[in-house]
Amino acid sequence: MDNADNLFHPSLAAALIKLDPEDGEQIVEYFKTHALLTREKALLQASVRDQKKLLVENGKLKKDIEELKTQLQEKQRRRTAKALYSQAPPTPTQSPAPTTPVNPPPSPAEATAAVPTNRPPPSHERGDRQSRRRRGERKVRPSSDSLSLGAEPQVDVSRLDLRIGRILGVRRHLLAEAMLVQEVDVGESAPRTVVSGLGGKTNLEELQGGLAVLLCNVKACKIRGVVSQARLLLCVTTDDCIELLAPPTGSTPGDRVTFLNYPGEPDRELQSKQRVWELLQPDLQVDGRGVANYKGCGFEVKGKGLCRAPSLTNCIIR
Repeated sequence: MDNADNLFHPSLAAALIKLDPEDGEQIVEYFKTHALLTREKALLQASVRDQKKLLVENGKLKKDIEELKTQLQEKQRRRTAKALYSQAPPTPTQSPAPTTPVNPPPSPAEATAAVPTNRPPPSHERGDRQSRRRRGERKVRPSSDSLSLGAEPQVDVSRLDLRIGRILGVRRHLLAEAMLVQEVDVGESAPRTVVSGLGGKTNLEELQGGLAVLLCNVKACKIRGVVSQARLLLCVTTDDCIELLAPPTGSTPGDRVTFLNYPGEPDRELQSKQRVWELLQPDLQVDGRGVANYKGCGFEVKGKGLCRAPSLTNCIIR
């Protein structure tokens, strides 16, 4: 207990024994033991830290050794290749001419026929090329279909995946009173969650069970803590009157909305950097008869009719 005696001051031990003659010695021994254990624990922790530091340094040294080994192997390969190249016999530059001709000399007609056909271009063509080089111009090459394969796809309404959906449930957004959260069946195995700006414009009872037109290939995004997986198409006037765009009678969830003048399959997902929706949205309108159209071509559900605004006319769709 010599180490413990050094850690525990003698005057403190004498004071404890004086205060409690019966148990003072046991208390002093307890404190000495505790001090010794604390010191051993500190030494053990320092040893663990040193060990971890050594492991890190060993790992770094091992990596350096591997890099040096790789460099030495590469130098050895280069040295071997250089030695083999220096020992290779030189390639003869010209074969000795035969003392006697093997074949008779060609006739004048044969010599004329043996002249290569790839003659140099005329002097005026060479002059044109040189003048173009001086001007920094290049010869225009004909375009090919293969070059057009990487072109950007055309931006029109056929790239939008518009479907009919039925609103199964609707509630107000907990963090935004002006927004609603709908659960919408669009003909898939599970309904989609949609966040829309209809909070102060429509009664919840009017939306429950109704049909709507949804843009389904937008990228899912979080709106005030709720992930929205589609976009409801709304008819909006200049004085901020809002209605849901209504599908034709007989429509069912999952029906596609198509455009007669714009055939084609929609994008799997609209890329935000291409801004397809932002480019198309100004041309999505409701005409004077209340019919939704893109550049005069109606929103059509095949075999069932056109999509319309319930009561609004001459307004935009967003």
